[in-house]
Amino acid sequence: MKSFNSLSTERKGEIIILSEGWLWGLFPVITAMTYLSLPPLVSLGFATLFSSLVFLFLFIWNKRWPELKDGEALKDIFLVALINGALYYILYFIGLKYSTSGNVSLVALMEIFFSYLYFQVWQKEYFSVKYLWGSLLMLLGAVIILLPKSSGWYAGDLLILAAAATGPAGNYFQKRARKKVSTETILLLRCIVSVPAIFLTANLFGEVLAWTDIKNSLPTLLLNGVVLLGLSKIFWIEGIHRLSITKAIALSSVSPLFTLVFAYFLLGNIPTVWQLSSFVPLFFGLILLTSKNPEKELSLEP
Repeated sequence: MKSFNSLSTERKGEIIILSEGWLWGLFPVITAMTYLSLPPLVSLGFATLFSSLVFLFLFIWNKRWPELKDGEALKDIFLVALINGALYYILYFIGLKYSTSGNVSLVALMEIFFSYLYFQVWQKEYFSVKYLWGSLLMLLGAVIILLPKSSGWYAGDLLILAAAATGPAGNYFQKRARKKVSTETILLLRCIVSVPAIFLTANLFGEVLAWTDIKNSLPTLLLNGVVLLGLSKIFWIEGIHRLSITKAIALSSVSPLFTLVFAYFLLGNIPTVWQLSSFVPLFFGLILLTSKNPEKELSLEP
């Protein structure tokens, strides 16, 4: 078996994004557990704050101080912080409050569509027909998992749709910044800007901060911050550094399948026949997206 370092840049990106999808599949389950005692934005704020400690440690350990002198990268990171670090998650968490988890997960998949419009139609980024079919199969599999749980439309769905539309723009600046500075620098500065914005928004929405509730939710907040908003975001940036963003988002749509597994073992939720049948399009979509393309690929070497 080949070692990871001997793999092609694209294959490394696929492995990293699938690993991120596995971790991110745990996110709805852990977030639901924190919602039992904390308001949504307070939960998000503390999880983001805890994730910043991971990035701060990596930043200091790897001596990334000189990267703070790159003015162009700092501009991109500031936009990433506003779009992905604050706006995207604020819209997502508020939308989750006014909708169902099934609807939220389903509408969030529209990010694949918006990414295709932004990167393939507008930016003219290369994307083969085979990868397009693979993306559609992955989307179909995720819809099969989530659609039977949807029940009508809610006001929060529009907020989730807005989040899905903003995500690709943030990923564009994130990918551009990664060409100039390290992942830990991007994520640390993103947290420094987004944490105050999140807590300010929580205050505007009247979410009360109760230290007793914070203490009771500390284990799940640490897991959400260190692993889900920490390690998985490192995987994400490293993945889109090596892949087209549209392909990365399509691959990451395998997350709902992992969510089913985690929900079964942690919450006792038994998957339906519909949800289990989603494995078929997900499997073939994954095969198409990770198979070698005979056509010339867009070079994504660092």
